Amino acid sequence: MGRIVAAAVYNEGKKVCNISLDEGAKWAHTPGHFVWIGLEQPDQEQMHLLQSQFQLHELAIEDALEVHSRPKLETFGDALFIVTYSPIRENGRLEFVETHIFAGRGYVITCRNGHSKSYAQVRQRCEARPLLLAHGEDFVLYALLDFVTLCYQPIGESIHAEVEEIERTVLSAEMREADIQKLHSLRRDLLRLHRYVSPMVEIGEELQRLDFPFIDKNMRPYFRDVQIHVNRQMEDFNIMRDIASQTIEIGVLLESSRQSLVQRKFAAWAAILAFPTAIAGIYGMNFQNMPELTWHYGYYTVLGVIVVGCGSLYASFKRSGWL
Repeated sequence: MGRIVAAAVYNEGKKVCNISLDEGAKWAHTPGHFVWIGLEQPDQEQMHLLQSQFQLHELAIEDALEVHSRPKLETFGDALFIVTYSPIRENGRLEFVETHIFAGRGYVITCRNGHSKSYAQVRQRCEARPLLLAHGEDFVLYALLDFVTLCYQPIGESIHAEVEEIERTVLSAEMREADIQKLHSLRRDLLRLHRYVSPMVEIGEELQRLDFPFIDKNMRPYFRDVQIHVNRQMEDFNIMRDIASQTIEIGVLLESSRQSLVQRKFAAWAAILAFPTAIAGIYGMNFQNMPELTWHYGYYTVLGVIVVGCGSLYASFKRSGWL
């Protein structure tokens, strides 16, 4: 059995009373009143009870009992059916909770299928603004969509902070495999956020164009505000995704540069060591006709040549930045 989070009647921006689920239709048909019902994980029995009371379309009920892949808005006569997703991120794991919104003359019904951020905050904010709540169902619909949209902001900010932290780490130290995996995971989360929030732009546009009895033309700027927020969030997600991609590219370039520096040092030291090795190899060939072998100062002269040659090579590589 699904949980009834709240069910109340409103008139002229003020709460009249709480009601049971089977009293909704009576109050919804009372002039000047509208019903706002919030359910969590409703079952088929509750959905069919709502359908019979508010004459909800059977396709809307069928959609509400299924799992969707993206947010959407559908119209059934003078009623709206909206599918939205609220993001949740705990311990680095991103999930989305699906919410179905039914709206029509005299009623707004939300069905939340998961443990996302509670919509009780929306109800409290609306009840604290009676002048706006007096607009009725359209203002509640705006408040719900605005709340869903704002749920993406703190998650985006959290991911942005993590991307910047990894970026600073990559610039100051070697890129680790864990950093690459973390960046790839963050990029995937950003793509999923973009995928679920982008349809809200189309929903906002539709609500501005639709001519419904319960949607006042004066409320259209509010729906445009939702659309603007979504566009900004999409831009932020795109920028963060680009930063994550560029961080990986910069890390690869820096790692290649570090490896090249090490290789140059190895090459320089190999050249320096090759000089005495070559001289030692020449005098290790054991030929008899090598006059300098019998010279009294031959040994000291060869050592001097080795020291001077190795020192010259070291100084040359040092000036060129190889050492």
